[in-house]
Amino acid sequence: MQVSYGLPTHLLDTDILSGAGIAQLASAAEAAGFSAVYTTEHPFPGDEWLAKGGHHALDPLVALSFAAAATTRIRLHTNLFVAAYRNPFLAAKGISTLDVLSGGRVILGIGAGYLESEFTALGTPFEDRNDRTDEAILAMRAAWSGTSITMVGSTFSATGNTMLPRPIQRPHPPIWIGGNSKRAIRRAVELGDGWSPFPNPPRSAGVTRTASLVTPADLSERLEYAAEYATSIGRTSPMDVIFIPDGLDMRDNVGFNADAVVRSCQKLAAVGVTWVAVSLPGIDLSSQMQAISAFKDQVLPRITNN
Repeated sequence: MQVSYGLPTHLLDTDILSGAGIAQLASAAEAAGFSAVYTTEHPFPGDEWLAKGGHHALDPLVALSFAAAATTRIRLHTNLFVAAYRNPFLAAKGISTLDVLSGGRVILGIGAGYLESEFTALGTPFEDRNDRTDEAILAMRAAWSGTSITMVGSTFSATGNTMLPRPIQRPHPPIWIGGNSKRAIRRAVELGDGWSPFPNPPRSAGVTRTASLVTPADLSERLEYAAEYATSIGRTSPMDVIFIPDGLDMRDNVGFNADAVVRSCQKLAAVGVTWVAVSLPGIDLSSQMQAISAFKDQVLPRITNN
């Protein structure tokens, strides 16, 4: 099992908010043995959502570029990048640029998005976001070929256009599809290299606009559906699966239960999870560094394949 560490890019009022801060955390995560660092995305969230516990975040590709410059091996993971917020060819250019400049280290986690107010503020339709997410993946994959593209989409028309440089990873960086719904699973099987569901109790399903998913048994049931669907369309290549383990409290300044994290990771591995994403406690640079060190000593040796 491999582990992606969440860069706390939502903590905008601390000493983490600097190029040096992001670089220090990414370098520490690499030295500790994490396989990736990840960022979330919220370019322009609505005030009502923020008042109910939502958060801001740094731009994911810019933040990951600072992480890339400070490291040599660790993967750069968008968790998640909302493709429907933007023109897919501009998105493809940013992602390919990061992949080239980092030496081929990008993992592109993509989500359809769920904050209607954010879509509205950005001037992009909300209702057809799933269709446009599918379209964006196809458009990006076409652009990354480095050949002339003719493609007409819902909001764009390429009538003979070429994008260079190509990503270093061929044919493109791994694409991990976010979301718990059956549509998200089908998207992962059809268009992706991995699936990125997340713990979602029933009370949150209406807010996040995706299906409830809580236990490893729930996850196993969805993975059975993915396997059946893969067989039905003739897919034979395996998919990575990334999930969030128990034992980690997302509230700032609350420690983690190492034994609970390890037990959860073992249960997740048993149903087919290959990666876990972790957000560690700490509201400033010093406490995040301490949490990385503690996770290195107490958890990573017991769950990783290294």
